[in-house]
Amino acid sequence: MVRFGYTMMTEQAGPRELVEHVAAAERAGFDFSVTSDHYSPWLAAQGHSSYAWSVLGAAAQATTTIPLMTYVTCPTVRYHPAVVAQKAATLQLLSEGRFRLGLGSGENLNEHVVGPGWPAAHVRLAMLEEAVEIIRALFAGGGVNHHGQYFDVENARLWDLPERPPPIGVAVSGDHSCDLAGRLADLVIAIDPERELLEAFDRAGGAGKPRVGQLAVCYDPDRDAAVARAHEQFRWSAGGWRVNAELPGPAAFEQATRYVRPEDIAESIPCGDGTEEFVEAVRPFADAGFTEIALVQVGGAHQRPFIDWAESVLLPALRASFDPKAH
Repeated sequence: MVRFGYTMMTEQAGPRELVEHVAAAERAGFDFSVTSDHYSPWLAAQGHSSYAWSVLGAAAQATTTIPLMTYVTCPTVRYHPAVVAQKAATLQLLSEGRFRLGLGSGENLNEHVVGPGWPAAHVRLAMLEEAVEIIRALFAGGGVNHHGQYFDVENARLWDLPERPPPIGVAVSGDHSCDLAGRLADLVIAIDPERELLEAFDRAGGAGKPRVGQLAVCYDPDRDAAVARAHEQFRWSAGGWRVNAELPGPAAFEQATRYVRPEDIAESIPCGDGTEEFVEAVRPFADAGFTEIALVQVGGAHQRPFIDWAESVLLPALRASFDPKAH
């Protein structure tokens, strides 16, 4: 059975609205939620980027059942891994066990703001591996001293620890990250519906663990309006992961996507209110073996209509299509 989630995208709505949206998503019956952790929006047209961890703390109090998750936090540059461990443990307590810590190697867009420079991709993955080891050690309780290649931890301890530490997910995009995730993570995260990524994760030790994907959609009864909005706010996604991880800010994404056409975006993001188009956009993830798929509705001001439509139309259609018990 595939589970379907809702995305609190911090780049396209203010903090109070994000919390209101996830509470509405819980009432609508979404199976889980994920939250982006950004310092900057991808494009200025998105217009927001509040602190994800404050939003998540508020969401933990505004909801009662829907699982929460970072999608994803970079625990290496903007945040020290010891601080990420403290934040995650606290959120697991506030949510009464509903939190999962999604981690990744990050994007220059968000991490450059603290000034140390942006490491090469292989260095970022090495930093991520060391960070996961530190976070795991702190989740285990007791004092931690660590003097590694990239991080130092001096006599750190988490004083408020949940009985069950947050499961750790690692975002993957290639063989190296899949190997890391298979060895160290409780679940795998990917934005592309590539079976090869999941197979590599399984070979490295990930067999049987959850695998979480994400799909942008743009619901609107006016399909032309949906296409225009998806182009205005989500054309950054056309660049692909290797490009998107390197560009330093919204102005760079504006330049890099100046020749992307609305019809190009409409080929990768289902737009309008055609239920079958949305179902078919999900199918590659389900066919690849993803067990959870988080939907991102494009446009902060268009969340509530989407959530209402999802409750009455989209979620029933998705479950009928991808739940074996429905056949």
